[in-house]
Amino acid sequence: MSSEAKPRVILSPGKGPIPDFPKGTKVTFDFKTVKRGENGEEIVIDDSKKYKKPMELLIGKEFKLQVWEECVKTMRVGEISKFNVHKSLVVNYPFVAQAYRKFANKKENESEEENHHVSRRCCGLSAAKTNYADLDDLIENPSDLEFTIELLKVENPSEYEKEIWQMEESERLESIPKFREEGNKLYKQKRYEEASQKYASALGIIEQLMSKEKPGESEWNEFDRMKIPLLSNYSQCKLLLGDYYSVIENCTEVIKRDPTNTKAYFRRAKAHSKVWNVEEAKSDFFKVIELDKSLEATVRKELRDLKTAVKEKTEKEKQLIPLKHAKFLIWIIDKHFDIVEIISSFSLTKMKNV
Repeated sequence: MSSEAKPRVILSPGKGPIPDFPKGTKVTFDFKTVKRGENGEEIVIDDSKKYKKPMELLIGKEFKLQVWEECVKTMRVGEISKFNVHKSLVVNYPFVAQAYRKFANKKENESEEENHHVSRRCCGLSAAKTNYADLDDLIENPSDLEFTIELLKVENPSEYEKEIWQMEESERLESIPKFREEGNKLYKQKRYEEASQKYASALGIIEQLMSKEKPGESEWNEFDRMKIPLLSNYSQCKLLLGDYYSVIENCTEVIKRDPTNTKAYFRRAKAHSKVWNVEEAKSDFFKVIELDKSLEATVRKELRDLKTAVKEKTEKEKQLIPLKHAKFLIWIIDKHFDIVEIISSFSLTKMKNV
């Protein structure tokens, strides 16, 4: 440890030997940060036990408060020790504390993606202010700090499931089919929200990998093709969850990459129907018939259901307009659907005879 970080005072010795800390080891610990006032009084800046949310960091991953990494590497599991650290080694503490406080104040029902990325946030800090008065004062008036650390847990890289941001590039690539398989299992269990999150994780990894490639080159194109089944599965989950605009957006992305993807057209048509994009829905439904004649009976039923839904919606709204106008509107809808179906049938027959 740096000579500017004074030897620790062991308050409780812990158990067993000091663990090995290979790169990627995850350490979990509680901490209390104290500075001394002008008269030597103790001023508590942070206390993780107050939040009931311990700190986590990964060894060797460029954590911005390097002295913490050095401290915990001298400790046994269960040990509680106090470290007095020179102000030159804690310049980044206000920003680390800012990220920790945001994490600690997250509501319990917020996503895991947000709640477990404190270490990542602390790997690229450059802000000049934190919007916390005590931390901003520490930026303006640097001070030696006293850390009381309780080492709760040490996990080697093989002993915990890594989050995406913790993975090496090769590990990220290997995780894509795993996320897809996990999503498929969850989908079969009708756990659609969880399944969609797995597909989204895989898509996020692909986007990260694509960002390192040049658009249009073979590697980039291969990654882009890998997105098709994931986008398709994600869209199906969102359809069942009622997130129809997401379905439209993601099915459109599938169709851009695979213009003959029948499932994408069908799902997009269903989503358009749900948000009353009637013309778009009919267009997509007829495209499904064009691509797969065996689905014509299914599509015709969907069109009848859509026609009925529009008529019912119009009936409910007719009280807002004069009765004669409402009847005329219903007549127009009937004729409109009949005409569109006649034109579509004629077009399909013509194509078949070509």
